Amino acid sequence: MKIVIDAMGGDHAPKAVVEGAIEAVKSIDQLEVILVGDEAKIKEHLSDQTNITIIHTTTVITGDDEPVRAVRRKKDASMVLMANEVKEGRADACISAGNTGALMSAGLFQVGRIKGIERPALSPTLPTTDQRGFLLLDVGANMDAKPKHLVQYAIMGSIYSEKVREIKKPRVGLLNVGTENGKGNELTKQAFSLLEEAPIHFIGNVESRDLLEGVADVVVTDGFSGNIALKTVEGTALTMFSMLKKPLMSSLKTKLAASVIKSDLKQLKNQLDYAEHGGAGLFGLAAPVIKAHGSSNGRAIYSAIKQACYMVENDVTKTIEETVALMKDGEEE
Repeated sequence: MKIVIDAMGGDHAPKAVVEGAIEAVKSIDQLEVILVGDEAKIKEHLSDQTNITIIHTTTVITGDDEPVRAVRRKKDASMVLMANEVKEGRADACISAGNTGALMSAGLFQVGRIKGIERPALSPTLPTTDQRGFLLLDVGANMDAKPKHLVQYAIMGSIYSEKVREIKKPRVGLLNVGTENGKGNELTKQAFSLLEEAPIHFIGNVESRDLLEGVADVVVTDGFSGNIALKTVEGTALTMFSMLKKPLMSSLKTKLAASVIKSDLKQLKNQLDYAEHGGAGLFGLAAPVIKAHGSSNGRAIYSAIKQACYMVENDVTKTIEETVALMKDGEEE
């Protein structure tokens, strides 16, 4: 299996990318990693090149670049060359912690969509109190969506959760302003009716306040609402630890108390750590494309590589395509 990675994408590139790649090839059998980026900078951190190759380029798409324009004009950028390796069949999946919009564009232009999927969805796995986590999609690949798009998101999320996360009969919920049937705007009302007929375990509407309680294994919504929900969860976690730290460091007595519960706080922080969940999958593309968090460390890159490997091994892309095709045939009949 070959995984290609944009070595120059992310806040800590290429160091974090190289560290994650080294850890992955050591622990995952028959894995080969291709790193795309500045060879000299990559080799500064590459202590062991076993099963790791480099495609050299000094061109990078930055966070300030306009995504579509950058992908079209910077043909030799690390992210574009990465996606091209998948397009040409020289790699099975790709990963980048770089510009999200550019990765979406590179995925669409180079890798292409699964037949039958109109709009890919950006889909991270978020933590829950029972530590199972849940998949949220879409979180920003498309700001607007039609009811049929939410159904496609639900199918893709359900298949991923079953094949990769090994959840039997994943519970799929529709993010809404209430749990009662008939709640919401026209989008959610129409999507609700279609989801009831889809080949998934649809449990109905779910509210945002219940997401971290593990109310569903897959939660679908439009990219605008999903992005707000994602940023709210991330911001709340960061704020919570900031609020805890201030009183715990306010006096000698509280500092002593903090030292006693230090391991418990660390465990709680790890439960909320994105690094353990890999990256956000761009579901709906013709091969696995993973968007790692921009601030990914080596551990997060390693988790994203494992995630990509699971998607390849379980043939998630093919299963999505076959399921969507069966639905389409059923509609035509």
